Amino acid sequence: MTSADSGSKDSLRSLRDRPFELLKELEKRSRSVAAGSEPDAAAGREWVGVAFRMGGETFLVARQETREVLGYPAAVTRIPGAKAWVKGLANVRGQLLPMLDLRQFLGSGVTAAGRNTRVIVVNHRDIPAGLVVDEVLGFRRFADREFNADVPPTVIRCEHYLAGAFRRGGEVWPVLSLKSLVESQGFMQAAS
Repeated sequence: MTSADSGSKDSLRSLRDRPFELLKELEKRSRSVAAGSEPDAAAGREWVGVAFRMGGETFLVARQETREVLGYPAAVTRIPGAKAWVKGLANVRGQLLPMLDLRQFLGSGVTAAGRNTRVIVVNHRDIPAGLVVDEVLGFRRFADREFNADVPPTVIRCEHYLAGAFRRGGEVWPVLSLKSLVESQGFMQAAS
């Protein structure tokens, strides 16, 4: 314990008989600590994404590129003449949504529909798409300073669609750009 720590402890003890002043001092200190520990969030320099698993690897997509996350629909109608990665169409609240196996599109195997299988609905004005992934892990928050534009190596061959990665500790979180994915020539050519 430093002398500064013991000094601040003593100043709190001196206020124990004056509860209002003690509360004010505690609030002041907690605001000071909160402001010092989260400067990026307070300044609006925080990046929020949706984390998901695909083929044993973990990826991120930007929250603004994601409309919603759904469970795998009970009924998906196959589209004749479509490539194998186009699973079909599903009725989602009265709207037809193409279901596309992201892993299969990238040439890394087929996503088996299971209890944790989810559909990430792309937030794109002109291209409706539901991307089937193994599992969605929820939101992840990163400070802008944790971002690196270098594309990390991945087992699933998706480097053309990666927009860099966030690094925290020993973990690397590749960022998949849904915009570049759905606007790519290969994605637009879904017919066999």
